[in-house]
Amino acid sequence: MSARRERFRHIVETLGRHGLGFAVGGLHLERLHLPGRPGGLPGARMPAPERVRLALEELGTVFIKFGQIVSTRTDILPPDYAGELATLQDASPAIPVEQIRDVIAEELGPAAHQLLDGLRDTPLATGSIGQAHEATLADGGALADVVVKVRRPGVVEEVNEDLEIMAELAKRAEQASAAVAGWRVAALVDEFAQTLRAELDYLQEARNAEQFAANFAGDPRVHIPLVFWDATTTRVLTLERLRGIKISDVGGLRAAGIDTGDLAVRACTVLLKMVFEDGFFHADPHPGNFFVEPDGRLGIIDFGMVGRIDDGARWNLVRVLLAVVDKDPRSLTTAVVRLCGGADVDYGTLQAALGRLLDRYADRPLAEVPLVPVLAELAGLLRTSRLRLPRETALMVKMLVMADGLGKQLDPGFELTEQLGPFTRGVVLSSLTPEAVAERLKKLGWEALRFGIEAPELARRLLEVLERGGVDVHFRAGELQALMDRAEKTGNRIVAGLIVAALIGAVGELVSFQPDRWKRWPKALFTAGLGGVGALGGYLALGSRPRRRRGTS
Repeated sequence: MSARRERFRHIVETLGRHGLGFAVGGLHLERLHLPGRPGGLPGARMPAPERVRLALEELGTVFIKFGQIVSTRTDILPPDYAGELATLQDASPAIPVEQIRDVIAEELGPAAHQLLDGLRDTPLATGSIGQAHEATLADGGALADVVVKVRRPGVVEEVNEDLEIMAELAKRAEQASAAVAGWRVAALVDEFAQTLRAELDYLQEARNAEQFAANFAGDPRVHIPLVFWDATTTRVLTLERLRGIKISDVGGLRAAGIDTGDLAVRACTVLLKMVFEDGFFHADPHPGNFFVEPDGRLGIIDFGMVGRIDDGARWNLVRVLLAVVDKDPRSLTTAVVRLCGGADVDYGTLQAALGRLLDRYADRPLAEVPLVPVLAELAGLLRTSRLRLPRETALMVKMLVMADGLGKQLDPGFELTEQLGPFTRGVVLSSLTPEAVAERLKKLGWEALRFGIEAPELARRLLEVLERGGVDVHFRAGELQALMDRAEKTGNRIVAGLIVAALIGAVGELVSFQPDRWKRWPKALFTAGLGGVGALGGYLALGSRPRRRRGTS
């Protein structure tokens, strides 16, 4: 029996022994010749979430990592499963230091002796992917304290094999169950595989560290460790050693005279900057990755898991917050569906549920709305509505929840929503810069021009249908929202000319608001932005013929 087949068999048998055989039932695995009723463990009567955790821990690195990551996806997992999987422990044994030295020598060649001479034998940390040791390294004639992370020998092959098996199981499960297919489990496994494979590449983690260093260059609040590139490869990562008090050591921080309330605000402001200003954020901000250095700076480590968020996703998050502030369930429903990338959903049911959620916080300003309970309830609504957050958005939500928890650990009265105001205003104002206005004008003009070109053909086809006796329209109540969305899109095009006029007026206002910035933009604005307006003007001229309403929709 091949090693892969034996591993596949072991995974299925392990699930069965933990009373989880239903998870692989109906997947047509007869070729594995599994026993009919595998013996159950003594704890077979344990709650299902606990049995899932035990099975994942027994199955090792990939399954433990998968459980840890999906434990944050409360838009997918019920709370009892998410809570149990959050306790997953990585009990990987330490790698013998001789193997660590062999890997370093193999990766760095003749230069390895500089690192090996100063390597401490006792590891600082041990994980399923790698192990960290303290060392000293010659740097420009001086000795620098560094941390060396070394990837476990053979872990790449182990991870790839398990990821392939996991992907096959997910595919079979979707084929066997419409309910599983509805959750897009195969896509979830694929997202997880991308995340885990990125963590295996220490060169990528080094590049992430340098990106954070660039984003916080000149910021006295933050210290990102220096990368020693001459001692870094895909299997070995050498970073500057940071020293300080762990941010989770509240007693030690207070004994050192540090105001933990102020620290909570500073730390969470740094994390919000990553999301709302940089679009590149630390996706695993647990307290063990933050230190408060003697000079008061916040030292940040562990850059294996990061997230990237674009302007569209940031805007969708701001729309959600604005809808909460306005207590507008209709706008909140639209914003939530957009945040999830759009989907077929029962708008009426979701809107009613979101309305009830808003009613509970109707008399509170945003700063007094507790973030975690609201997100937890929202995740439950997404789950029941079969909506799923895209990977990067889910990482962002996870980071915000962890940031709120970090703040509360330092100051029990802390609320992350109190710090959101300046950042959401920043997102709105960034949309009013000359560059952003010009880009939107350009897109608006080209979209209108493209639609104008297509309009005559669409009108001709419509006339042919009408001449043949018209059409009969049948739709179910559940399809009404989709029809309304298309009508809304059409309405948006009808008012395109009005929007352009309003934007031209807004440009005048913005020029007076930011004269120094706007005076550099007249040529580019008229070329990129008003060029689009010209296209829109030509399109509106096309629409002056009969059936204009269709042409300008």
